[in-house]
Parts: sequence; structure tokens; C-alpha cells
Amino acid sequence: MSETPSLSQQCLAEILGTFLLVLFGCGSVCAAVLTGAQIGVFQVAMVWGLGIAFAIQLTGSISGAHLNPAVTLGFAVWRGFPKTKIIPYLLAQFTGAMLAALLLLVLFGDALTSFEAAQNITRGATGGEASAMVLTEFFPNPGGRPLAEATMVMSEWRAMGVEIIGTAILMLVILSATNPNNRGARAAYVPWTIGLTITVLISLFAPLTMAGFNPARDLGPRIIAALTGWGSNVFTANGSTGWFTVYIVAPILGAQLGGLLHSRLLAPAYRPKSSE
Repeated sequence: MSETPSLSQQCLAEILGTFLLVLFGCGSVCAAVLTGAQIGVFQVAMVWGLGIAFAIQLTGSISGAHLNPAVTLGFAVWRGFPKTKIIPYLLAQFTGAMLAALLLLVLFGDALTSFEAAQNITRGATGGEASAMVLTEFFPNPGGRPLAEATMVMSEWRAMGVEIIGTAILMLVILSATNPNNRGARAAYVPWTIGLTITVLISLFAPLTMAGFNPARDLGPRIIAALTGWGSNVFTANGSTGWFTVYIVAPILGAQLGGLLHSRLLAPAYRPKSSE
């Protein structure tokens, strides 16, 4: 019999998986904004979805491939994930996200400098979110321009609603796809089911909030951005609390809502074959 992976192995898997998630996902944003490599939100969404599917495929059998603090907390409440593993998993996820952000700054450094020069963007100054968006998130989606030039206005509470609903749907899919009593699910399809869910959600919601749904994906790169020239602008561009309520609190609440919906609506209807 194979031994259960140790906690250190599980945390290393969470670091690697979250690293790949952010590398592929934020990398697609870097390529789109800085080089025009992707045309339209759907192409970016597809890279995000495929990147997440690859990360889950690689790490799922080791750590469960949470790759997201909201998912870890959701599993702790609704799937019996051990409370003693919560902090190690969260630290691993934030570590992976920060490492990926650092690597992207190295790889796209010249393209980023050229973009900022062409757009007259000064890092750390008002409007710096136009380039900081390649790493972290703002509402509405800046689209490579300062938020002051945005044609759409989005309130903080509405942005929270988008992130809550998006994360709830994601958590609902994750719990349903991994429920052993769901005879319509297949283990081999789980990474692609979750990846395609992310693709759909980003396609719908990225124009509004950039579709975060993951506190590690946001806060890890946001901290790196703050330390590499953008400063406090990344924490104040959406007001004093927007970054926290929309990209940290809302996904956590959304994951709990998704867990509640799964527990009350779907899980009771799933029946193992032996019950027939």
C-alpha cells in the first residue's frame, strides 16, 4: 500500500500548484496587456482554465489541489478538512502565488517597462493600476488604462457580489465534482471540469472585477507589486477597503455559500450505487 503524503509534501504540492496557477493565469494577463498576444477576454480565460487544470492534474493526488485559501476554508467547513492543516496550506498557497509573481516580473520586465513608457504610467503614482493589473486585480477591470479613464463605474458592494457569486459557483462545482456519491462525475475529468468552470466565470466576470475568486492569487501578487515599485497604490486604487472586501472577504464568503448550496441542495440527492 502507498503511504499518505506527508504534510510537507502536501504543502510543497500546494506551493507548486498555486505557482503554476498564477504563472499561467497572470502570465496570460501579462501577455495580453503588455504585448497584445491575446485578443479578447475569452483567450485569457482559456489560458487561466487550462493552467488550473494542469495544476490540479499534477498536484491533486498529493494535496487535493486546493490552490486557493477560500477553497481550503470551504473544505474545512463542508468536507472535514483537518483544521491543523489550514494555516500550512494557506501559507503554501500565498508562497506559490508570490513566487510566480516574482518570476513574471523578471520574464516580462522589459515589456512592462516599454508599456509604462508608451502609456506614460508612473509606478506608485495615481494611475499606476494600469500596469499593476498584470499582477493584481482592480474593479472595474482597468484594461491597461488608469481607473480614472474607465467608462464604467462599479461600486464596492456590487464588486463584492460578483466575487461572492463567482466563488460560490466555483466551490459548488468543486464539491460536486469530487463528491464520491456523484455518479455523474469521473475523477479523470475533475481537473478539466474545474478548469472549464474557471474559463466560463472569467469570461463572464473579468470585465467587472477581473474575476479573482482566490485570495492567494490576489494578495500574493499584490504584495509583490507593492514591494516592486507600485507601493500603496495597489491597496488604495479602489478606496481604502476595496482590495480587502472584494478580493479577500468576498471569495471566502462565496466559498462558504457554495458549500452550503452543495450540502443542502445537491449532496442529499447523490446516492452511492450500494444504496440502490
